[in-house]
Amino acid sequence: MSKIVAVSRRGFLASAGAAGLVAASGIAMPFYSRANTRPVFTHGVQSGDVDGASGMIWARADRPSRVMYEIATRADFANAVKLPWVDALPDSGFAAKRLVTGLPSDQDIFYRLTLVDLSDINATSEPIVGHFRTAPASRRPVRFVWSGDTAGQGWGIDETGMKTYATMLKHNP
Repeated sequence: MSKIVAVSRRGFLASAGAAGLVAASGIAMPFYSRANTRPVFTHGVQSGDVDGASGMIWARADRPSRVMYEIATRADFANAVKLPWVDALPDSGFAAKRLVTGLPSDQDIFYRLTLVDLSDINATSEPIVGHFRTAPASRRPVRFVWSGDTAGQGWGIDETGMKTYATMLKHNP
C-alpha cells in the first residue's frame, strides 16, 4: 500500500537544491553535463616573435590550468608532436607561453592547445587552434597590405563586413 505525501513548493525546491549540491560536487554527474566546469581560454591563442626556426605561442586560462601543446606542419594535425606542458598560474595572470624551437624555415606551423584544470584533471577545455609561418631561410620578395584606418568612426562597415579587409584579401598578401 502506498502513501501519498503532500510536498509544499518550498519543500520541493529545498530538496531539489540539495540534489543540485550533490550534482555540483561532481558526484554522479555525467560527463556531458560538466561543460560549465571546464576551463576556458579567455583571450584566444596568440603567436609571435617568429623567426626562421622558432615562434612563441601563448594563451590565457580562466583558472589555474595545465596547458597542453601540440604542433604540426599539417592543418589536419596528422603529424602532430606533443610538447611539454606549461602551467598557467595566478602569478602569471593565468597566462602561459612557450617558445617552440627547431622548426623548419618557410613552413606553416599549426598549433593546438588544450587546458586541464589543476583542481580537477578530468575537466579539460575545448581545444583551440592557431597557426603561423616561419620566416624563409633566404631572401625573397615580400608582399603585404596596409590600411590607414580600421573602421574609425564606424566607416567601412556594412552588412557584408569590413570592405577594407575584403579588398586587402583579394590581393593575396
